[in-house]
Amino acid sequence: MKTVVSPQETPRAASFELWMSSPMPMVTLVKTLNVSRLLKVSKRTGMKFSMLMCWCIGKAASRIDEFYMLPTEDKMYRFDRLAVGPVVVNCKGGINYCDIPYDEDLEKFNADYLDICSRAAANCQNLCLDDQLMVIGTSAIVQTELDCIVNQYAKGFNNPMVMWGKYHKGLCKTTLPVSVQFHHVQMDGAHAARFLEGLQQTINSL
Repeated sequence: MKTVVSPQETPRAASFELWMSSPMPMVTLVKTLNVSRLLKVSKRTGMKFSMLMCWCIGKAASRIDEFYMLPTEDKMYRFDRLAVGPVVVNCKGGINYCDIPYDEDLEKFNADYLDICSRAAANCQNLCLDDQLMVIGTSAIVQTELDCIVNQYAKGFNNPMVMWGKYHKGLCKTTLPVSVQFHHVQMDGAHAARFLEGLQQTINSL
């Protein structure tokens, strides 16, 4: 569920005044994560690496209040639940978007992920929940290792985006550079940095 809130009644009031009319209000931070634990859990359980990444993203974001707010045009919305939105390759070779409601229960999230992604791919249909849940978009470009991804700014989609490429298997650990892009009205760099630190901690404790 989402509700309209007055920006002046939120901690983002000053940011709303400063950057809501900015032609390019997005900020991108990049951090290289140690995903050795994630890969180990994926191989041991058979759960998809990308699904585990999405669940960890949802868990880390759920601890930060700013992720529940979204600036759009001249309004600020507050949501009571999060979703994580992967991009899937459909049966015709194109792409579709689907949103997975975040659930603290990993098994439940996994079941929803597999069901929603498979239906979106099979039907070549977007399955989106952005009118109901605060969606954190994701994009995994796993064909090659990447140092950084900076997404285009589409004014109609002010949601945060978390992006990554193919992980790198080293001698002692497996690493993955992760980019997080966010609207500066929604949060500051310190919030995004806390999210990235939380994402690493979530992966470590998986």
